[in-house]
Amino acid sequence: MRRLAVTVLLALSCSAATGEAVIAVPFLLERNKVIIPTSVNKSKPLKLILDTGMRFDGVFLFHKEHIALIDATDALQVEVPGAGGGAPSTATLIESGTLEFGDVTVKKQQVLISSSPHTQSFPTDGVIGWNLFGHYNIEIDYDRRLIYLHDTSYQPSDAGWTMIPITVKKDIPWFTVQVQVVSGEPRELTVYVDLASGDALELLLKDNQKFSAPPELIADHLGTGLSGDIHGYRGEAVSIDIGGHVVSQFPAVFAPAHVRSKQDGADAVIGNGLMKYFNVIFAYPQNKLFIKPNGLYSEKQR
Repeated sequence: MRRLAVTVLLALSCSAATGEAVIAVPFLLERNKVIIPTSVNKSKPLKLILDTGMRFDGVFLFHKEHIALIDATDALQVEVPGAGGGAPSTATLIESGTLEFGDVTVKKQQVLISSSPHTQSFPTDGVIGWNLFGHYNIEIDYDRRLIYLHDTSYQPSDAGWTMIPITVKKDIPWFTVQVQVVSGEPRELTVYVDLASGDALELLLKDNQKFSAPPELIADHLGTGLSGDIHGYRGEAVSIDIGGHVVSQFPAVFAPAHVRSKQDGADAVIGNGLMKYFNVIFAYPQNKLFIKPNGLYSEKQR
């Protein structure tokens, strides 16, 4: 896999606890999504969603007018599959983009620009992911609205963090959680994290599902993925236990597995609507996820 060509433009911050040099990248929290303002080829900052499902060094831009940001002379036309019941999105690809986020400049990056009608009305500009998850241990501090880019050997020394073993499959973090979808039915579910989702928990409906659906469900259009619309139901789950930390009475969605998720073996998807209650560290090389309840968690528990 191509290594990042990274230039740090300003001084790095330093961890007081370890003396480690740390790159800090500011983010916004909008519609329950982590948004990283990112310049593409010296453009004005675009609003890019931090996405654990983004599996290459570069960005995927949603709006076809962004074609003006690239030299498309030698561009390729490609298909990009994703959630939804339709055909994959079509996109224009170049491999020579320059990205700037925070105080970091990253060169020789893939830039994909969607021409699919599915993405043109999306309210944000695109997604970014592997540039961060694939090269650093990523700490997302929701209290300070900062992402810290740690060396891949980094582990927190603060006893307030809880470590959860993960399995990284197809560059996506998987683990197990205890969930009560309906009262009195605790279930161990295999989940993966999709930070691009603003929902808390997306329960996947299939023949062999491990949970019972509550009776009070409302049919709804849940959203649009790269492959089209996703229809399902909205409701509420009783509780979820993540590493001994419990979140109770939170909104949940129920979607057909074959439409919502292209990942075999998943019972549910955890979105940023749930992850936002914890400051988190994704340590892919160590197969570990670290979580610590934050201010949003404290407010939720009141």
